[in-house]
Amino acid sequence: MTTVTLGKTGITTNKNGFGALPIQRISEEEAVFLLRKAYNNGITFFDTARWYTDSEHKVGTAFAGMRDKIFIATKTGAQNAEDFRKDLETSLANLQTDYIDLYQFHNPAFCPKPGDESGLYDVALEAKAQGRIRHIGITNHRLTVAHEAIDSGLYETLQFPFCYLATEKDIELVEKCRQADMGFIAMKALSGGLINNSAAAYAYLAQYDNVLPIWGVQRETELDEFLSYIETPPAMTEELAEVIRHDREELLGDFCRGCGYCMPCPAGIEINNCARMSLLLRRSPSEGHLSPEGQEKMRKIEDCIHCNQCKGKCPYGLDTPALLQKNLEDYKRVLAGEAQV
Repeated sequence: MTTVTLGKTGITTNKNGFGALPIQRISEEEAVFLLRKAYNNGITFFDTARWYTDSEHKVGTAFAGMRDKIFIATKTGAQNAEDFRKDLETSLANLQTDYIDLYQFHNPAFCPKPGDESGLYDVALEAKAQGRIRHIGITNHRLTVAHEAIDSGLYETLQFPFCYLATEKDIELVEKCRQADMGFIAMKALSGGLINNSAAAYAYLAQYDNVLPIWGVQRETELDEFLSYIETPPAMTEELAEVIRHDREELLGDFCRGCGYCMPCPAGIEINNCARMSLLLRRSPSEGHLSPEGQEKMRKIEDCIHCNQCKGKCPYGLDTPALLQKNLEDYKRVLAGEAQV
């Protein structure tokens, strides 16, 4: 079994973390089954968040009475000390625990520090001194904030998008975390569903011994894939390397990662799916995307009021309105039978 240690936290776990965002889309019974199956087969790190609706509750239900056997990471999107305290109380209750192993600031637009106006880091230290959280981390999609967090020496972990579509700037973050003895948690290891070869994804990330990938799991078949890699981890073969080369040629550049930080849209557009529809049609089953409901969602793009809020919020600097229009044009061609899916 391959393990990874998250820097100075000392948290050592199997190199398959369980990303609990998708379980908000399934029933409690299904979620509890998946979570327990993951644990029973060697996974001990579970990542959730206050923003993930009932995900924390499902994690808490699954692991009630066995708190010392797992590591729980969750997140707060609070912008001030008062809301931080409220989030922490809610998370502890949902998770049925009196402490959280890793409490992370959830994609803040700035790097919280002691004494700043937000008061966030100060209240996190207060909670740590009380034993209610054991380690303080930060998640982000912005390179500038990520570098500031590492340079500050205040954080024990960084959670950042990292997969085989990584740029040299992303790889620099991984190495910088290694040098700082700071844990690196790889979110979006399948690039929001655009990577459809999990063996290639695993083999790529296996090259970085300080990186803990968290795989978003919603179905038992998905979980079974990652569980199989515990005993027989995929090696970087020429075949998998070719998959990666092909995907990098197709996907690198200005594509929507589906992170959703552009949402909500004042015109009601489901931006995080509509802005990458061209790729979804090529890389996943198309029936749902081309259904009457899917067509209705794509037609909402025509209601765009060009407020550019989404463009301003995008952590990747994409021209989101232009990307939406391009995807709508591609979608119409597919519907008209002028293009192949």
